[in-house]
Amino acid sequence: MPVEIQGDTRIWRRRDRAASARHFGATLAVAALVVFCAKIISDQTTWEFVGSAPLQGADLAMRMWPPRLSYLTELWGPVIDTIHIATLGTILGVMIASPLAFLAANNTTPSRALVRPVALALLVTSRSVNSIIWALMLVVIFGPGMLSGIIAIALRSVGFCGKLLYEAIEEIDAHTVEAVASTGASRLQVLTFGVIPQIAPAFAGISVYRWDINIREATVLGLVGAGGIGMALQGAIDTLAWSRVSVIFLVILGTVVLSEWVSAKARAAVI
Repeated sequence: MPVEIQGDTRIWRRRDRAASARHFGATLAVAALVVFCAKIISDQTTWEFVGSAPLQGADLAMRMWPPRLSYLTELWGPVIDTIHIATLGTILGVMIASPLAFLAANNTTPSRALVRPVALALLVTSRSVNSIIWALMLVVIFGPGMLSGIIAIALRSVGFCGKLLYEAIEEIDAHTVEAVASTGASRLQVLTFGVIPQIAPAFAGISVYRWDINIREATVLGLVGAGGIGMALQGAIDTLAWSRVSVIFLVILGTVVLSEWVSAKARAAVI
């Protein structure tokens, strides 16, 4: 900690003069950037619409009330489709992410110079593209429906699961691996008996957690034609059937709450 001496008095300061000047300059630069961004946002905002937002919101809420509960019977199919999209997409994503995680981990990759960068690039690419973007592209390729939603969920899950899994692989106890290798075990046997048992709880926890996230993401993929309850929501909005929209919102909320409960119980059971 810098000390400044003034006469017989020592003054303890958090930073010296040079560090304080750099800190002040950095703070000023960030403040200027924030003001500049706020100015751009303000110029592109129609403040008349913002001012009338409370009235518009209240009017929309009145249109959505009361919910048409008789519409519930038509939503069971879309809800089940949404769960199928999330579940199958998670399974497919985990199946693709698992080998990539072993290729990306420092202690299991066959080549740190060639294979590991490629595996990391694939994981980063998967994480960088939102599931809605994946769904938009896949609907063009495969057409609207559940298949596009399943693959979109899978592609998005690969990067998430792969990153957490390869980090778990890198944190395993190396002594256990060395003990298995010292018995003369092959590389595959070392992975089977020395690595996989150590990462099994993390693998199960990551998979369940991603499934919980995918339930939420699957509810909106239908807005771009990728199946599930989102398609029913888009249809209700397009026809201005607001009493149906409120029912769909309640069903989505119930589905998300149920998936959260199931995932919490599953994680508690496997971890």
